[in-house]
Amino acid sequence: MSEKKIDKILVGVDDSADALLAFDYAIKRAKEEEAELIIASVLESDELSVYQAMDKDYIHGKRGDLEKHILDYREKAIDAGVASVRTIIGEGDAGETIVKDIIPKVNPDLLIIGSESKRGLRRHFGSQAAYMAKYSPTSVLVIR
Repeated sequence: MSEKKIDKILVGVDDSADALLAFDYAIKRAKEEEAELIIASVLESDELSVYQAMDKDYIHGKRGDLEKHILDYREKAIDAGVASVRTIIGEGDAGETIVKDIIPKVNPDLLIIGSESKRGLRRHFGSQAAYMAKYSPTSVLVIR
């Protein structure tokens, strides 16, 4: 039985230590597999106050900051030698957004994620990594 060819790798990033480890591993794996690397990040609505959520300028500013930041990740991957790199940003709950919105759009062969997050995800019951591992329609590799 042969292994399935990995053509697209999706990696979730959020600046936590584990997400950075996942990103580094995704770069390594994308180069080894000669796969496209898709870098995803999520603007989480639960991190915003009700006033911020109602302020379109605030939301656009936060999204703009995230867009700039994710492009830094893209440059790092290109500089490391990944031939094909793209980025995607979602909004909402990180785990659900990646599983329900981002994965169907990009159809990756492998999702690589860290096991923790530095943001508000620890407040949730269970972890986002556990949610994605359970509900993802594609293979998931959790990095620690």
